[in-house]
Amino acid sequence: MAVKIRLKRLGKIRVPQYRIVVVDSRKKRDGRVIEEIGKYHPKEEPSLIDVVSDRAQYWLGVGAQPSEAVEVLLKVTGDWQKFKGLPGTEGTLKTAEPKRDKLEIFNEALKDSASEPKAGATTAKKAKKADKAEAPAEAPAAEAPAAEAPAADAPAPVPAVETPEGATEEAEAAEVKAFDADKAEEKAAGEVPADKAADAPTEA
Repeated sequence: MAVKIRLKRLGKIRVPQYRIVVVDSRKKRDGRVIEEIGKYHPKEEPSLIDVVSDRAQYWLGVGAQPSEAVEVLLKVTGDWQKFKGLPGTEGTLKTAEPKRDKLEIFNEALKDSASEPKAGATTAKKAKKADKAEAPAEAPAAEAPAAEAPAADAPAPVPAVETPEGATEEAEAAEVKAFDADKAEEKAAGEVPADKAADAPTEA
């Protein structure tokens, strides 16, 4: 039986992937194999060539004849030179850089997002609202006397009136004062409020 080492084709159209196999020379290209000793993916960059070196040495040693394509692959990996006793057994095989771990990429992105500033508008609407909020805050600051300029170096606390919560509280307090003032005037004048006057019985 004549044993050959040749390529068995796998893969899709225009995306070939080969297996380096030991096979009876009378069998068809993708037929039954004796042993699979490696793989070759020519479309990857750089091409993937993976040969089980000790099994290749064994089959070459017992007389298996490599095809021309397999002989070139064995020269690239250095197995042919090792078998023939020639210099250059390290071969000229190029290997692809290992891919980065997905968890490592995720953790790096997480650190980058954590270091980004949280403040600041992300949309145009929020930016406009922030500008409007800053404009009234700047007006009282401009009226402040120049004597307070050295104190401006330290960050000044924001007055409660300038915050949305403080503004609503102040407006409610003003309404309550106005209402109380109206009631006090009515009591002092001895007048009956207009809404109660309509309900009061008239004397006949």
